Amino acid sequence: MVESVIDPLDNPAYASMLFGSNADWLAEQYLRYQQNPASVDPSWQSFFAGLKDDAHALESDVKGPSWTPVPPVEKPASKAVKGEKTASAAPDQDAVRRATLDSLRALMLIRAYRVRGHMLANLDPLALHPPALHPELDPGHYGFGEEDMDRPIFIDNVLGLETASLRQIVGILHATYCGSIGVEFLHIQDPAQKAWVQERIEGIHNHTDFTDKGRHAILERLTAAEGLEQFLHTKFPGTKRFGLDGGEAMIPALEQIIKRGGQMGVKEVVIGMSHRGRLNVLTNVMLKRFAALFSEFQGGVVQPDGIQGSGDVKYHLGTSADREFDGNLVHLSLTANPSHLEAVDPVVIGKVRAKQMQRKDEYRTEVMPLLIHGDAAFAGQGLVAETLSMSQLFGYRVGGTIHVIVNNQIGFTTIPAHSRSGHYATDMALMIHAPIFHVNGDDAEAVVHVARIATEYRQTFGRDVVIDMYCYRRYGHNEGDEPAFTQPRMYRAIKDHPSTREIYSRKLIHAGVVSEAESQKMIKEFHAYLETEFEAASSYKPNKAEWLEGQWQGLETAGKNYEAWMGETGVDEKILEEVGRSLCSTPSTFNLNTKIARQFEAKADMFKTGQGFDWATAEAMAFGTLLLEGNPVRLSGQDCGRGTFSQRHAKLYDQETEEKYMPLNNIRRTEDKINQAQIVVLDSPLNEAGVLGFEYGFSLAEPNALVLWEAQFGDFANGAQVLVDQFISSAESKWLRLSGLVMLLPHGYEGQGPEHSSARIERYLQLCAEDNMQVVNATTPANYYHVLRRQLRRKFRKPLIVFTPKSLLRHKLCTSSMADFVTGTTFLPVIGDTLEGKGVKRIVICSGKVYYDLWQAREDAGRKDVAIIRLEQIYPFPEKELAAELNRYLSATELVWCQEEPENMGAWSFVDRRLENLLIQMGGKIKRPVYAGRVEASSPATGSLKRHNIEQAALVKSALGA
Repeated sequence: MVESVIDPLDNPAYASMLFGSNADWLAEQYLRYQQNPASVDPSWQSFFAGLKDDAHALESDVKGPSWTPVPPVEKPASKAVKGEKTASAAPDQDAVRRATLDSLRALMLIRAYRVRGHMLANLDPLALHPPALHPELDPGHYGFGEEDMDRPIFIDNVLGLETASLRQIVGILHATYCGSIGVEFLHIQDPAQKAWVQERIEGIHNHTDFTDKGRHAILERLTAAEGLEQFLHTKFPGTKRFGLDGGEAMIPALEQIIKRGGQMGVKEVVIGMSHRGRLNVLTNVMLKRFAALFSEFQGGVVQPDGIQGSGDVKYHLGTSADREFDGNLVHLSLTANPSHLEAVDPVVIGKVRAKQMQRKDEYRTEVMPLLIHGDAAFAGQGLVAETLSMSQLFGYRVGGTIHVIVNNQIGFTTIPAHSRSGHYATDMALMIHAPIFHVNGDDAEAVVHVARIATEYRQTFGRDVVIDMYCYRRYGHNEGDEPAFTQPRMYRAIKDHPSTREIYSRKLIHAGVVSEAESQKMIKEFHAYLETEFEAASSYKPNKAEWLEGQWQGLETAGKNYEAWMGETGVDEKILEEVGRSLCSTPSTFNLNTKIARQFEAKADMFKTGQGFDWATAEAMAFGTLLLEGNPVRLSGQDCGRGTFSQRHAKLYDQETEEKYMPLNNIRRTEDKINQAQIVVLDSPLNEAGVLGFEYGFSLAEPNALVLWEAQFGDFANGAQVLVDQFISSAESKWLRLSGLVMLLPHGYEGQGPEHSSARIERYLQLCAEDNMQVVNATTPANYYHVLRRQLRRKFRKPLIVFTPKSLLRHKLCTSSMADFVTGTTFLPVIGDTLEGKGVKRIVICSGKVYYDLWQAREDAGRKDVAIIRLEQIYPFPEKELAAELNRYLSATELVWCQEEPENMGAWSFVDRRLENLLIQMGGKIKRPVYAGRVEASSPATGSLKRHNIEQAALVKSALGA
């Protein structure tokens, strides 16, 4: 007997079992399975169940087997012997076995098309790589010959047919799985999702019969898409526009997503995309005025009068609009994005999450993210994987994203074989079990058809879905490029290839839907409209900036009045005590960890005595008071619920049940009412760029929440540098987009090696200009408390980079008193020394943890001639406050900048000239600062604790002097 096999469900290679003596055995097993599935080995149960369509298989699991391959074959009845009962004629077992085997073979062929049919689909408009017949899609692979093609085979309503010939079966399968659309869906693990896709495409043979009105609409959108590109190509020859030429079918597809989404409850769509086709989307989908676009091509300004900023190139800009389809109004926003192609992906998802929160969109069906990718970028850029990996996580899910890949079949000059290891650019999406619809971009109706299905799937299941539109780029990577240098064969084919609109127009003319004259009239009318807009471009001026509308109404841009930068951040002591009571207590039935219980006792003592407030408690006080003032807080990062250094414990876990309790969400909470905003604290996935991008996106949409991302160690932000460079530090200047995002970066030299010492202060300071963001290296819990609160207690929003401590979290000197938090107190950008001016000969300015090393060494030496000034805020550089402290020591003759970082790192290169300029302006004895710290190095720190201690002692000694 043939041994049972392991998990043959997705392996049509078991066709080899259909021949010779194996065939009879397999037919027998299948007959047994029909009568009682449990009578065969479990692996064969899976195999046989998988051959039926998934919806039918699910039904069978409930009802049991419901069919017999062929009716019993009656034998002539024999004469009954007196006294005996007449027995029914036995079926012809050979006929049953043959019929069973034919059914089994046919079902295996059907299954193979469901698994592999996409490999035979006609996807490439240029036909440069015609698909080859996969052996498992050949009926001969299963023992069928030409003579079997027209013989009826029982398939029990699979494909909607009780009985069909092999020729019919293959025809239906080819139309469904191998036309202009190839579908990958059997990798989906959820049976209901898999069954839905199968039913949705097989029930209509993966084809929509569009009405004449619908076909007219598609032709009109293709006319607009192609018309714009041709107009720009004529008016601005050789100018970069990263045109959509070759992928015009994306425009009617996007409109179908918006239209069908609106019918299914979508109120808002947030779009992210790189530059390929962006100008077309801006105008033909987002309804940006063509005159505005033409004005930008002519060198016109992007911002309205009075709005400052550097701006950006036209194919990086975003916009927003309202579109109405069938009476459903959908708000669209296109997020600005730099040339880092996929950088916008997590930003869009974060924005969507915030908008869903604002709408109380519990089921995440009202706000939908739509990401448009290039094929090479989708396959090659790590942010794609990071974004996909967050798609179903509790704190980051948004109810699914529709991904549209404009598959030009090339990346700049790199062919697919050199840009990815998988067969498709979309293989990355297999990891989240997303259905993937590959479609020929020259079949406009097929593209719109899959756009509709993708939208329905997203709205039904709240999961990601991918549309992979195969097309081409008619003019190369950009319009000044010569693509034939590297792809001569492809561009010979493109040169002679008709446009998508031309192909579709011919189809409609042939079908009698439009006439040649009507088709040409569409072109002429749209061209005339563009000419009118082109004439208007010379006098076009933007009339308003939209950045302070909607949720941002009432906020302002920051001015130079630095008193306004401080904000009113102190809080009434009674409110602080109310927060404290929550921080120090849990429900009576909660089994608190004993170590945390001791921490709670210490916290309670802080509020009782008003002294000894540590860093974590100050942070919780900042969060809690904001929550009571109605401002939500969102903190995300690796292990930030507990805190990397076991300092935060924002989420508590019952030691018996692991039930979660969050003290900050229970400050003003009764059984039936919550009288405060809520905090969300998320232990993020182990990626940095994706999560930071998500939180930045959240902050773009929600200015009234405190949004924080915490790096496990400060250097972990290195992997997210693109997000800092392209969005956090520069978006206000480039795109007029404000953000109050806070980045918490643990920093400080404690001998933990190169990686866990430095958060690379120098990198952030290098990005600082035009008051674009704040960089803080605070030394007291109270200053940390105030700097967090001021993020929301001002009329503007700026990103905040905080270099947070590690060893100082429990340092006996790093504490604050209740008096430092109450009404009337505020953030101190500079903290002066308590020493009086007389007798001070040397001034040491430092920032962060090194202050405590300097203070202790000075105390141990009994020095009274050295003043230590703490620069708490490095940018914007607090010149006025620093000058006030320096003026206290006019008799000093030396000024030292002391830092732990090597000389070529840290803040030295940033503060050096600023301190010198300040000293010159003051006109005192000191003309310039001197440096005390580690020598220049290629690595941030030593890996030897012994060497670290020697270096640390030396820099402290150097700073204090003899």
